[in-house]
Amino acid sequence: MGKISEFTQQDYEVIARDYADLKEAARKRCADQSELDMVQKAFDFANEAHKGVRRRSGEPYILHPIAVAKIVVSNIGLGCKSIVAALLHDVVEDTDYTVDDLRNLFDDKVATLVEGLTKIKTVLDNEDKAVQKSMQAENFKRILLTLNDDVRVVLIKLADRLHNCRTIEFMPDHKRDKILSETMFVFIPLAHRLGLYSVKSEMEDIWLRYKEPEAFNKITELINRNVIDKDKQIDDFIAPINAALKNSGFKFEVKKRVKTPYSIWKKMITKGITFDEIYDLYAVRIIFDSTTNETERDQCYHIFSVITSIYRYKADRIRDWVNYPKNNGYEALHCTLMSHSGIWVEVQIRSRRMNEIAEKGIAAHWAYKKDGFAEGSESEMDKWIVKVKEILVNPDLNALDLLDMIHNDLIKTDILVFTPKGEQKSIEKGATALDFAYSIHSEIGNKAIAAKVNLKLVPLSYVLKTGDQVEIITAENENPKREWLNFSKTSKARKFILDYMKSQRQTTVNLGRRMLEEQLESMGRRMTDKVLNSLMDEYEIFDSKPEELYFKIGSGIINLERLSENLKKYQGINKESYFVISNSDEKHKYVLASCCTPILGESVVGFKASDGTITVHRRTCSNANKLAAKFGDKIVSVKWAAEENSENSYLARIILKGTDRIGMINDITRLTSKDLSVNIRRFNIGTEDGVFDGFIDLYVHDIDDLENLILKLRKIQGIDTVVKTDL
Repeated sequence: MGKISEFTQQDYEVIARDYADLKEAARKRCADQSELDMVQKAFDFANEAHKGVRRRSGEPYILHPIAVAKIVVSNIGLGCKSIVAALLHDVVEDTDYTVDDLRNLFDDKVATLVEGLTKIKTVLDNEDKAVQKSMQAENFKRILLTLNDDVRVVLIKLADRLHNCRTIEFMPDHKRDKILSETMFVFIPLAHRLGLYSVKSEMEDIWLRYKEPEAFNKITELINRNVIDKDKQIDDFIAPINAALKNSGFKFEVKKRVKTPYSIWKKMITKGITFDEIYDLYAVRIIFDSTTNETERDQCYHIFSVITSIYRYKADRIRDWVNYPKNNGYEALHCTLMSHSGIWVEVQIRSRRMNEIAEKGIAAHWAYKKDGFAEGSESEMDKWIVKVKEILVNPDLNALDLLDMIHNDLIKTDILVFTPKGEQKSIEKGATALDFAYSIHSEIGNKAIAAKVNLKLVPLSYVLKTGDQVEIITAENENPKREWLNFSKTSKARKFILDYMKSQRQTTVNLGRRMLEEQLESMGRRMTDKVLNSLMDEYEIFDSKPEELYFKIGSGIINLERLSENLKKYQGINKESYFVISNSDEKHKYVLASCCTPILGESVVGFKASDGTITVHRRTCSNANKLAAKFGDKIVSVKWAAEENSENSYLARIILKGTDRIGMINDITRLTSKDLSVNIRRFNIGTEDGVFDGFIDLYVHDIDDLENLILKLRKIQGIDTVVKTDL
C-alpha cells in the first residue's frame, strides 16, 4: 500500500484524463451500454477505494489499475469483465473490501478473476525471510494453474507486470532486480508462448534498459541515427511493392518497423557481431484482406511471388509459419529481400486475421475460434495448456523443480518429425529418440532400448532433426536408467524417468551418497557438515535435508564433474576489497560466480548464502535471473568498491572465428601479449577447410580493457567473430 495524502486539483485532472482514454478504448470492446456502465461502476468503486493513496512515484494509486486496464484492452484485446477485473485487481489486497463484496456488487466471474489476481499478488509480495520454501516458485505455480481455469487471470497479471516494469525506476535496487529477473525468467517467456509480442518486446527492452543501460543507450542511439539515414531507402523499397500489389488486385496495407534494442543486443551477444552486421534491422509487414477466391495460404504465396519478381530474396531466410504455425498460434510467411539500395529487408506477409493473432495472441485466437476460424493452429495452444496442467498437478514435484520445467517448456522451439507410418509429430528442438519414445506413450519410453531413424539403427541419445522418420525398439524387461537423465530433453520424458527413480528412492539416495563420498575422497576431502551446507547452497537445495542432495546426485540431476570448482567458491576467499553492499557498512566474504565470471566495471548483483557468503553475478547472467526469480529475498545490491586494487585481474574468455591464413595465430598472440600486455592463460584454436575457431582465456584488469582488446582483434584481417563468453 502506498502513502496517504490529499489529492490536488492536478491529480484529479490526471485521473480524469487517463480514465477518459481507457473509456474510449473500452467502447470498442464492450458489447453494449450495460457493459460500459459496468466499467464506469468499477472505476468509481476503485477510485473511491484508493482515494488519497499514492504509489512510490508519488502519483495517485488509481492510475496504476487504469493503466493495467488500458493494457488489457489495447495490447491484449480483452473485453468488459477483464477491464473491470483489472480496475479492481488491487482492491481486495489493499483495502477492507472482500471478494464477496465484489461478487455482490458486480458478478461471480469478475469476483473470481479478482480473487485469482489477489492470490497471486499475496504470494508474490511475501518477503518473509523466515519462510524457508520459495514463495516465488509457488506463486508461478499458482499463476499457471489458472491457465485451465480462466486464462484471463494470467493475461491480466501480464498486464499488471508490464505496467510495474514501466514504473520500475521508482523501486529500490533489490526489488528492481527481483522484478526484472522474474520478468525475464517467467513472464517474458509466458508472454511469448501466449503470442503477446508487443507485451514481450516492451518487457525485454525495459529489462535491457536497467540491466545493461550503456548497451541499451548505445543501441538506441544507433537505431535512431540509422533510421534517419535509411528511412527514405525503406520508403523507396516499399513503393514498387505497393504498385505491384495494387495492380494484382490486393487490398492491403504496408507497415514498416525496426528491430527492438533488446533483439539487436541479443543477436550481437549470441552471434558475436556488431550493429552494422545485423542485416535484418528493418522489417516491412504486408497485411492483406483475405478473399473467398483463394485460401489465406495461397494469397500469402501469391504476394510472395509478386514481390520476389521485384527483389532478389535470400533462400535460407524463408520462414513458412502459414503451413506450420508456431506453438503459440503465430501465422505468417517471412522472407528477406535485397533492396535496390543494397540493404536486406525482412518482409512479413499476413492476413488481417493472422495480424490480429500476432498482435493480441491467445485472446485473439479464442475470439476467432468462436467465429469458426483457426481451429487447427489454436488447438496447439490448447495442447500446450493441457500439458502444463499435467506438469503442475504432479504431486511429486516441488515448486522449484516445477519452475525449472515450466521455464524450459516456455522457451523451447519445436521441430517436425515422422512416425514409421508417416504421421507428422511436433517435438522440442534438441529432443532425442528417447524423448520421442515418451511422447508416444510412457510405457514405450520406459521399455525403449534403441531406435531406427531413417531406417538406420541409432542409440536412444540420438538428437532428432527436422524431417527424421523415427521408429522405437522396445524390450519387455527394460526399465528407465539413471543415465537417461543425461540426454533426455523434454519435461515429459524427464518426469517419467524421475517417477521411476523416485520409486527406487532409497536405493538412489544411497547411490548418491556413495558417489559424493568417493568423489570427495578422490579430492582429498571429507564429507563434513560445512561441505554439505556449501553444496546445498550451490545446488539451490535451500529447504530440504542432505537426502535430497544425495537423491539428485544419485538420479543424475546433479553432475559432480565440477565439484572441485564449486567447492572452491566456499573456501572463505575474502574479497571485501572488491565489493561493498549498497547502503550498508556490513563486511562479507564475496565470491565471483563461475558461471559468468564478472569483470571489474560490469553491472553486478549479489546473492547471500546461508553462511553469509555473497556470490556475485553479472546482472544479465541467466543463472542470476533464475536465482532472483526463485529466491528474491536472497538478492543483495552490490557494487564494485571505489578503492578496488589496480593490481587485481579477472579471468575472461573470448571466442574467435574467421578465415584461416598464414600468420593468423601470430597476429593474434602479438596483439594480445605484446601490444596490449595481456596475460594469456589458455589458447585453443583449431582449423578445418580454411576456417578457424576457438577461444582464448586471459586476465584483464576491467571490462574496458576487455572491450578494447575485442575491438582491436576484430580489425585483424580474416577474423569474423570476437565475443566474450562464459568460461
